[in-house]
Formats: sequence, structure tokens, C-alpha cells
Amino acid sequence: MYFAIGFLLLVVVLIAASVKIFREYERGVVFFLGRFHSVKGPGLVIIIPVVQQVVRVDLRVRVFDVPPQDVISRDNVSVKVNAVVYFRVVQPELAIIQVANFIEATSQLSQTTLRAILGKHELDELLAEREKLNSDIQEVLDRQTDAWGIKVSNVEIKHVDLNETMVRAIARQAEAERERRAKVIHAEGELQASEKLLQAAQMLAQRSEAMQLRYLQTLTQVAGDKSSTIVFPVPVDIFGALMDKTRKASE
Repeated sequence: MYFAIGFLLLVVVLIAASVKIFREYERGVVFFLGRFHSVKGPGLVIIIPVVQQVVRVDLRVRVFDVPPQDVISRDNVSVKVNAVVYFRVVQPELAIIQVANFIEATSQLSQTTLRAILGKHELDELLAEREKLNSDIQEVLDRQTDAWGIKVSNVEIKHVDLNETMVRAIARQAEAERERRAKVIHAEGELQASEKLLQAAQMLAQRSEAMQLRYLQTLTQVAGDKSSTIVFPVPVDIFGALMDKTRKASE
């Protein structure tokens, strides 16, 4: 009686130990007497107890933050940079066999790669060319983790922290750049205005009637200002033309 019950319990335990269920995003790395045998899953998988062992591996994309790293740029500026890395396991057997802890190994490799890649660029590039830097870091990480069966799909630089002195220096540089652009635009406007004035003067010099009309228009504008007395020189030829018209009208 007791022997039968014990035997039945043993059978139940062996069946429970031999049956494994893997979800759609999981795989089982099976070892037979310590040697790699196969990768199984998803679904129901039968394992021979004692002689076979199985390690469960998650194939979903993993995300981890790279802690802030002290980076010295190529122009000797010290900054703190942190990032986020997206990766997933594509070959479960390599992720288990080739490295003891693929998550920790990828994290440490990401930190050293971040410092190495960003240290080759100047501060302006760190601030303005993040997309290119993200692509460079992702490419290097993906190439180095390929032997571990890991695919690094994306790297994003989150923050580039500067000290107060550098922030003020960048602000002064930006202000000086704005002043330079303003002066250049002003000089270009003066050049264009002088060219237009020269063209207008040449056109007026060719036709005396146009010059006289310009004087009369200026007199009309000045006459509208009653706040002050203005002495305006009038060319003699205008008086001559007016006198001729007056004489003809009287005749």
C-alpha cells in the first residue's frame, strides 16, 4: 500500500519535472549531461529528468539605463552623459554559453563604449549631432555583442550635463554669434541700399525733369511738418521754368 503510494508520488514528481511550458517569447536551452543539446520552445517541451537540464531565456527587447559617465571630449571639456540601450537575445544558446551574465556584460560594455565613442568628438558635436552619435554607439555595441547572440537595436543619449562655467561660456558664444549675424545682415542691407541709391541717382541725373519732380515732392513732404522752419535750397532751373510759365500765362 505505502509502496504503491510512494511509487505514484515519484511518477508524479518525474512527470512534473519533465514537462516544461514555454511562452511565445521564451526559449529553452537544453543541455544533455552538461553538453549543449538543442534550443526548444515555445509550447510544451518534454525533458528527461536528471540527464537533461534546461535554461529559460527571454527573447523580448530589454531596456536599461547607462549610468552617467564622465566623458572628456576631444576639445578637453568634461561632461556627464547618460544613455538608454535597447537590446534582445536572438541566439539563446550563445547568450547562455558564451557569457555568464549577458545583461550585466552588455551593461558594462555599453558604459565603456559610450565613453570611448563620445571622447572622439568635440563638445559642439555632442550637443548637435546626437543622431549620428547614437548610430555610431549602436553599431559598435551590436558588432561586439554579436558573439553573445545579442542584437542591440537602438541607443539613445538622454542627457549631456555641463558645469556652470561651461554653460555660461556657451551662452556668451551664442550671444556673440547672434551679434555677428546681426552686423552682417545690417552691412548687407547698407550695401543693397547704397546700390539702389546709386541707381536712383544715375536715373535722376539722366532726366532733369525727374530731378525737378523729386524736389517738388520733397517740398510737399517738408511743408506738412509745421513744427519747425526748414530752409530748403531750390535749384535755379526750377525758378526759371516757373518764371517762363508765369510769363506765358500773363501774355
